[in-house]
Amino acid sequence: MRDLKPGWPKWVLGAMVATLLLPLLATFLYSISTRWGATLLPDGFTLDWYLKLWGDPRFLAAFGRSLLVCFATLLLGTLVLVPTVLVVAYYFPKLDPWMNLLILLPFAVPPVVSSVGLLQIYADGPLPLIGTPWILVGTWFTIVLPFMYRALANNLQGIPLKDLMDAAHLLGASNARAFAMVVLPCLRKGLLAALFLSLSFLLGEFVFANMLVGTRYETLQVYLYNMRATSGHFTSALVMSYFLLTLLLTWAANRFHR
Repeated sequence: MRDLKPGWPKWVLGAMVATLLLPLLATFLYSISTRWGATLLPDGFTLDWYLKLWGDPRFLAAFGRSLLVCFATLLLGTLVLVPTVLVVAYYFPKLDPWMNLLILLPFAVPPVVSSVGLLQIYADGPLPLIGTPWILVGTWFTIVLPFMYRALANNLQGIPLKDLMDAAHLLGASNARAFAMVVLPCLRKGLLAALFLSLSFLLGEFVFANMLVGTRYETLQVYLYNMRATSGHFTSALVMSYFLLTLLLTWAANRFHR
């Protein structure tokens, strides 16, 4: 038993990895198969489904819209949260527990309930935003709040903020110049990790996109939902493409985080 003890965690880990990868492998095989009926393996292999997917103008447009809204949301989050985190950490550190509570409040309300309220407010009136990408930018901004704020706040806790600011002041720098030239470069890794993780999460958001804009501004997840009734090979290729994109973004986030 002592000889087997060091090896059994590897078997457990291997079984867990195999369990997680088996559905993914089956989806990938189905996406490159010509026909897969009652046989154990596909009758043939082809890349036609991927060529059809990436040659579909509707898919490319939905993919571009998703990236556009994601980048606009992340830009807004960066412009708002970076100064907020710096001000809270340097001037009002006692507000940090309240900020942690505030950024989690959007998650206290289910997205379906939030969408119904937003539909009633912005469907008409002076700001008819329903069906436009601007409503997605605002709602997705509330989604990335916890990811970006906590990543930046944790990064700031790992650097001597007070000492850096005092040293910059002794050298004649103002608060704005000290923040821009000394503190911001120290936040680069935390900010990049927060941006990549938020991007990979936003690309999979469906509830707000489907209820607030739907096909009027079709995003990637809405496109995937609308194409569910087409060929299973085509949708499998779509799922695999989305998974590989998310995996690439997650890998990049982990790489920048290290």
